[in-house]
Amino acid sequence: MPSPRVLKLADQIKGIVATMLERRIKDPRLGFVTVTDVRLTGDSREASVYYTVLGSDGDYAATAAALQSATGLIRSQIGKQLGLRFAPTIAFFPDVVPESARQLDEALAAARVLDARVAEVAVGATYAGDADPYKHDDPEDDDEDDLDDAPGEDAVEDDADEVTGGRAAEDDGPAR
Repeated sequence: MPSPRVLKLADQIKGIVATMLERRIKDPRLGFVTVTDVRLTGDSREASVYYTVLGSDGDYAATAAALQSATGLIRSQIGKQLGLRFAPTIAFFPDVVPESARQLDEALAAARVLDARVAEVAVGATYAGDADPYKHDDPEDDDEDDLDDAPGEDAVEDDADEVTGGRAAEDDGPAR
């Protein structure tokens, strides 16, 4: 993780480069450029400037040539404005984020098409076997009676049967 000082310098360099490209660099090869990121090494000696260009591949090539020729002017301006002892060397790199985003959009569109095809096939499809393929145990009749009783009521009746030996409460005397 870079230090806060390095992050602050990188942000300042990004602003300076963007301002220079907008106002001071008058190269006709320079297209519509956006500075997307600046990464500075820990010792603040090298800066990598990432940019995107609105346009075709030819615009990218022309802009790369214009940035390469303006590197010295931009570096000297960064050194003056930031007051650094050593102005960092600058290297410009085309940013691959827009290309990656385009590839992700294409992959998502292809996935949507495949999902639509699967949904079309599933409309008329039927199950190969039963609709519910899981086996279910059939409940016994005894269990159904237990559900109708109040909680604990069944246990009391079972205890009474054990004590009386299964006799009805109407018996008159002790068993002999």
